[in-house]
Formats: sequence, structure tokens, C-alpha cells
Amino acid sequence: MSNNSILVVGGGFAGITAALEAAELGYEVYIVETNPYLGGRVAQLNQYFPKLCPPSCGLEIQFQRIKNNPNVKVITMADVASVSGTAGNYDVKITQRPRFVNEKCTACGECEKATATQIESEFDFGTGKRGLAYKTHPFMFPMRYVVDAENASEGELTAIKNACPYDAVELDDAPKTIDLAVGAIVVATGWKPYDVSKLTNLGGGALKNVVTNMQFERLAAPNGPTNGKIQRPSDGSEPKKIAFVQCAGSRDQNHLNYCSYICCMASLKHVRYVRERSDANVTVFYIDLRTPGRYDKFKTITEADDKLNLVKGKVAGIVEDAQGNPIVTVENAVTGIKTEEKFDMVVLATGMEPCGAGAGTTDADGFVMDGEGIIAAGCAKQPFDVMKTAQSGTAAAMKAIQTVVGR
Repeated sequence: MSNNSILVVGGGFAGITAALEAAELGYEVYIVETNPYLGGRVAQLNQYFPKLCPPSCGLEIQFQRIKNNPNVKVITMADVASVSGTAGNYDVKITQRPRFVNEKCTACGECEKATATQIESEFDFGTGKRGLAYKTHPFMFPMRYVVDAENASEGELTAIKNACPYDAVELDDAPKTIDLAVGAIVVATGWKPYDVSKLTNLGGGALKNVVTNMQFERLAAPNGPTNGKIQRPSDGSEPKKIAFVQCAGSRDQNHLNYCSYICCMASLKHVRYVRERSDANVTVFYIDLRTPGRYDKFKTITEADDKLNLVKGKVAGIVEDAQGNPIVTVENAVTGIKTEEKFDMVVLATGMEPCGAGAGTTDADGFVMDGEGIIAAGCAKQPFDVMKTAQSGTAAAMKAIQTVVGR
């Protein structure tokens, strides 16, 4: 007996697209997402190119489609524990972590006010803080708070529960195991930023004013920790001179062997963020500047800025002076001259590392390979931009449907 349901592992842009394309053709789809919200990495961006739209723009439409479609079942804060069976007939066990907040939640925020404890925000990559009852971002979907019971004391938990006027806080919420029978599995587990602390020569994680490209994205976002004001982490001052270091850990046999496809474009976009907010001088150190497909126009417009200096050269090391200013040592690939230059702030363009399978097999770099009935989509498959991610989500939906129909 074959099964027509489809499981999508991961609720980022690829997973949402795959789920909706299949659901709108009448198939029952389950989205299993490890975060408390759907939208993945796109939700954490300030803007995405080429049009520099805010993420809420593309995601809002998708969320409406999910709300309007009874074929899509969303399971957040959940992970795939095991997969058995074969194409057309999989048995999947899902473990769901407790949210401690039920569907009565209106996101009024009273619970958040009930406790003063603040801890580092994962959503902001540690650039900001969050409370013990929190929502990650303003357009979170599902729009429901999360209670961080792990870090809260008994007293705080009681205060959070008592603060809720809708009886939405359930302190006895417990982990659940969910059994699903599905015919095909789309793996859209996405990417994570390469661990910057491994880049010791670049001061990754050690030097205060050296941040990653995703941390910089949060600093530029209006819903981020600085309300979109770009400032130095050490003293909150506005940087007048910023360096971007391309291929930080990419195209490097000791780190990520491959090019992450989109980091050059991300840094060119970041140059725009800087220049629309200030008259800071910007230098981009690169090995090769990649502007895939139609993005060359974006580069042409960006590099016309006289405050931007593009330098072909590999950064050998970054240290800091007594004032916390990063000092960058770079060898210019054109002149062969090695120089040291002082900046107020440095942004490392760290690469995209796959998050792992959750189902299926991976290649040497950790990207998911298609198997029979198990289809990879988005950045689980290879580094993509948002547009190509959406296309691969649609392609995965078609393959999943072929799997469940062709039986």
C-alpha cells in the first residue's frame, strides 16, 4: 500500500516552496522545522537581492498560502529522529520539543515583560539579547511566543504563566514523538554559517570588531538589535572605515573546500547597506568577485561608488590594536605587495555549510544527495541564492509527486 503524503524536512524558503507546490496540487504535506518559526535564513536577512526587498515581502505571501491550505501541516521545534521503509512507503519518527505556549497565544507580549532576564539571541547570531519568553522577529510565523524553560528559574516560569491573560502558557508541556507515514521526503535542511571561531588567523570570534556577514546582516536589519544602525560591537560607535574579507573559510582545503556562490554578492549588498546609512569608506578584499547569472549589473552599480575600494588579495591575518581597531594584513595579488591597514570594523564573508541530512545520504562536503524517494532542495543540496532556492523547491515538489504517483 503506497502513501501519497509528502514530508518536507525544513521550513525555510526551499521547504516552504516545495510544500506549497505539492499541497496546491492536492497532496497532503507535512513541514517539519527545527526552529520555532518558518522562513529559515531568509527571515534573518535585512534585504535580499537583486531588488533588495525585505524578507517579510517574499515570506508573507508564502505564509498566507500556508494559512489558506488545509493540506499543509506545520510541525515546528521538531526534528526527524528516524526514517525507515522505502520510496512510496516511509515510516518517519519526529521528535518535537516543548514550546510551553499553546495556540491560545495572541503574541500580546505580556509574558515577555514578566521576567527581566536576558540571554544571547540565536536569531541575531549573538549580536543582541532576548527574554526568556520571546518571539524571534516581528513577522514570525506561526505568530506564537516561545518560553525558554531551560534557562528560566521556577519563579520566572510562574511569573511568565501568571502574566498571560489568555491561559496560553503550559508549563507541563513535554517532548512529543510523532509518527508519520509518507511516500516521499524532501530534504530542505538548509545551511549554517561556517564556524567563525575556526578562523583564528582572522580573529574570528575573538576580536570584538570582527563580525560575520550574517551578524552584519542583523546589525543592518530594522528588527535587529541596533534597529538597523550599523555600529561597532566594542563601543557602539559608527564605523568610518570598514573592510570586507571574502572567502573567509571558503575555497580553503583546511575549511570549506568549495565556493559558497553567494558571499561576494552578499558583501556587495552590505556595501550598499553601509553607504545608504553613512559616508564610511569601504574596502573589499577578494580572491575572485563572483556575480552569478544576472547579478553583474548589481556589481556595476555598486562599484561606481567612489567610497568603495575593491582589492584583489588574500587576507593573511587580522589582529587588533589597543583601541580594538582591527589591523588587516593583506597581500595584494596584482602588485605582490604585503601591507597592514587599520579599520574600525571588519566583516568576514563566512561560507555556507550544509546543516546535514535529517534523511538521505550526503557527499564529501556534507550536501544532501538525491536518493529514490528522498529529494534534496535548496542549500541542503548546494549553495544557492533565494531565487535558485525557490526554483529547486519547485523541482523537488515535482520529483516528490512523481514518486508518490508513479506507484
